[in-house]
Amino acid sequence: MDTTAKLWSVQNGEEVRTLRGHSGEVISLSFNTSGDRIITGSFDHTVAVWDADTGRKVHILIGHCAEISSALFNWDCSLILTGSMDKTCMLWDATNGKCVATLTGHDDEILDSCFDYTGKLIATASADGTARIFSAATRKCIAKLEGHEGEISKISFNPQGNRLLTGSSDKTARIWDAQTGQCLQVLEGHTDEIFSCTFNYKGNIVITGSKDNTCRIWR
Repeated sequence: MDTTAKLWSVQNGEEVRTLRGHSGEVISLSFNTSGDRIITGSFDHTVAVWDADTGRKVHILIGHCAEISSALFNWDCSLILTGSMDKTCMLWDATNGKCVATLTGHDDEILDSCFDYTGKLIATASADGTARIFSAATRKCIAKLEGHEGEISKISFNPQGNRLLTGSSDKTARIWDAQTGQCLQVLEGHTDEIFSCTFNYKGNIVITGSKDNTCRIWR
């Protein structure tokens, strides 16, 4: 919330450098797969791309008109996906920082977004209670996921890319077919909203975190 991000050594826990430049709190941060770039999203409506070795700012991505809720690279580091409270996601060319597409359709804030493992599919989760799947190539919506009774705060693909997992304020998580958008399973048991959920690396176990102060593991 002090508008900075920090890099730390995993060997000794010491601070390596501080990334400064945002004028609002930093709410999203991730590395690319090669570990040489870092991306940060901020309440100041901007996204910054940093050189991990020097801490130098490489690009500033300007285009959203509200806070950034998610920012990440695809697997081959060629594209950047950003989600925003302005109800849109944007795709950016990671080499030059230019916007190449804007994904629209949601009626409320986008709270999370992600690529599948191959980078061919994009998923978005919204406060409108729906999730959407887009083709990264055509930038068209190919499926709309409906069924939650509250906002969806988290979405993720399984490693195989054929399933999606969503967590919602309706206290449930759902597993979906990533091609058809059909709901395959509803995970019930939490007594408060789910704010975090993910598959394990094999895709056969799900973990969910809730404001009821518990995590649950599901097979």
